[in-house]
Amino acid sequence: MSELSERFETHDPGEKKVAEKIRCDACPVMCYIAEGRTGACDRYGNVGGRIVRCDPLTILEHAEETGGAVTPFLAEGEDWNGELVNSGRRFVSAIGAGTTYPDYKPAPFIVSQEIEGVDLVTVVTEGIFSYCGAKVKIDTDRHLGDETVAVRAEGEVIGHVSTAEYGSQMLSLGGVHHLTGGSKAEGRATCDALLNLCNKKPVELTIDGGVSVVVEAGKAPIIDGKPEHRMRVGCGSATIGMFATQWKDLVDEVVVVDDHITGVVSEHQAGKVLGWQDTGIKILGRRSTPGRYFKVSEPGLGWGGTTISDPLQILGEWNPKKGARPGLSLLMVSTTGEQFAYFELDDDLKPVEKPFPERLRKSVDLIEDNCEPALCTVLFVGGAGGSLRAGVTENPVNLTRSVHGLQTYVTVGGAPVYVWPGGGIMLMVDVMRTPDNAFGYVPTPALVAPIEFTLRRDDYERLGGYVSEIRTVEDIVAHGGEYLNSRRGAGAQGLNPWPPLAYLRHAPSRPR
Repeated sequence: MSELSERFETHDPGEKKVAEKIRCDACPVMCYIAEGRTGACDRYGNVGGRIVRCDPLTILEHAEETGGAVTPFLAEGEDWNGELVNSGRRFVSAIGAGTTYPDYKPAPFIVSQEIEGVDLVTVVTEGIFSYCGAKVKIDTDRHLGDETVAVRAEGEVIGHVSTAEYGSQMLSLGGVHHLTGGSKAEGRATCDALLNLCNKKPVELTIDGGVSVVVEAGKAPIIDGKPEHRMRVGCGSATIGMFATQWKDLVDEVVVVDDHITGVVSEHQAGKVLGWQDTGIKILGRRSTPGRYFKVSEPGLGWGGTTISDPLQILGEWNPKKGARPGLSLLMVSTTGEQFAYFELDDDLKPVEKPFPERLRKSVDLIEDNCEPALCTVLFVGGAGGSLRAGVTENPVNLTRSVHGLQTYVTVGGAPVYVWPGGGIMLMVDVMRTPDNAFGYVPTPALVAPIEFTLRRDDYERLGGYVSEIRTVEDIVAHGGEYLNSRRGAGAQGLNPWPPLAYLRHAPSRPR
């Protein structure tokens, strides 16, 4: 939050309207705001009888090469003189830009730049998203909860468990039904959780019949108070295939325990190709194909995402007619290499745990080395509706067609997005690629997200765009916009391409 905003007191919704208050029309709440105070969203305030956007407009500075280090060039609290480090790589983001609400006016900034001889326009606005949510990927083998069960924040339902993917569990959070279709408490809890997740802050979620998990974008999940360290290298069958050669001639049998597909090397095709001998092992599960077993256990927090703490629970009687013999050696290991044990069959063909042999240590370490760090990934998903599109063109459907025709390049705070096929402009962005604190909220409740549309000027004119509102970057740096906020220079996220150049690289080719 800017220094200006910090000086303001928070708006009190219970106050009576008095003559000196002015009405803010930047969102549907329409707060009456007294001098020196902010509205309910903390984003707009009354300064000298004018509505002012409290946070500065952020102008991003891009490194010459994609992937360069992020180098902010404005110290915290330092006044900016309007100069940019690299005048050729500027991008006016929508962070701090203001909105088009109540949807009758052009976007706050429509910016022109000439790049490689092409006149480009970027339309910049903060969108109010009631139709939005987050798709959350949690890297873990642990069972978080059954598919479709409720996910809660502050005791309120804000989403549900979605599908389990390869080494990850997925949550679908938010959406208009949770934001506006339930109780006020549900809407507030949903909005708070989405805002914190999208701004890369930790949120504790509880899953009905499952676990408690702390989710923070770019950080490891914390499941029932325990941080997760790594995601699986693969399912049990894949692990057998990847590391069978590591075990050949060092151990007689290997079982990779996995909630989804448990692998047995002597039966697996990889083992057969390597000349593995039958061992007479019996797995208590549903056999799929040779060496691959389903449902050896229920999902849980134990070995390989199962409920078991003793891997021998999945073994039946060993068959001497198929190779079982006293002294036969057995390695059992999980798909992350975190759990492992070594056994030998006694005279009664019962597995007895033995000290773990050094000859197998390298193979277990190799499994661990091939496991990537467990992370939480948060994708903001939102639909760009009428208010956004009407701020770009007087005929909003033209923008939709332009986006799907690749004539318009969409970014969120300068970060590239994925636009879903089909109707409308449904976009998805990795919040780790957006600047810090890029998202806001209004208490309707809804999220506020920065969004930018970049296209050729001649295409913008054909869309029916607001050509008379086009301004240069230099003019915006010097004079700002209708919400009178300051301008701030900031280093762009190093992985993000410079949006104008990215547009030129990906738009359909044509004569310049």
